[in-house]
Amino acid sequence: MKALFQKIIILVTCFLLIVPVSAKEIPPDQLVRNTVDEVITILKQDDGIKKGQKDRVLDLIETKILPHFNFTRMTQLAMGKNWSKVEAQQRKELVGEFQTLLVRTYSNALTNYRDEVIEVTPLASQPDTKTITIKTRVIQGRGREPVPIDYSMEKTSNGWKVYDVTVAGVSLVTNYRSTFNSEIKKAGVEGLIASLTKKNKSLEGQ
Repeated sequence: MKALFQKIIILVTCFLLIVPVSAKEIPPDQLVRNTVDEVITILKQDDGIKKGQKDRVLDLIETKILPHFNFTRMTQLAMGKNWSKVEAQQRKELVGEFQTLLVRTYSNALTNYRDEVIEVTPLASQPDTKTITIKTRVIQGRGREPVPIDYSMEKTSNGWKVYDVTVAGVSLVTNYRSTFNSEIKKAGVEGLIASLTKKNKSLEGQ
């Protein structure tokens, strides 16, 4: 399950790679649908990504994906009750390291795209709410079961932002919460930061 989670998660975030200038006004389901189509086209045509050029992949993620995720809220949710115990500087370090971890862990999957089809379930009506869940499925082919993926999104002054992704019933935030809690119990918040930093350094050269 962990291997599947790590392999597929970048595909579920790839719909945010190319976001239109008018994204603030686009409903969340339509935003997903439009950008899925654009991103799949790019993945099929970009020779650099297909060849596994890491700097190109990382630049793509950092410039096109990251602005559309609320990493502060994601980190807060992953920390759970421990967030209230964290000092301001530690929060800044945690958000930065967690963001880096996600980018470096999942960037490799961009080069593994193999013509999967992503289906987006349209909303019955436009949401009059600040949070919404957009449901999609990754059709893998070759007789394999489709992978259900839910995006937890919130409406902000800068448009809809993702604060959690659930793959086949496994929440990214919840998945990391157990790891974070374990690290904090062993070595405190500073120990968690050190662990994330070490992990990021080990992934840097991969």
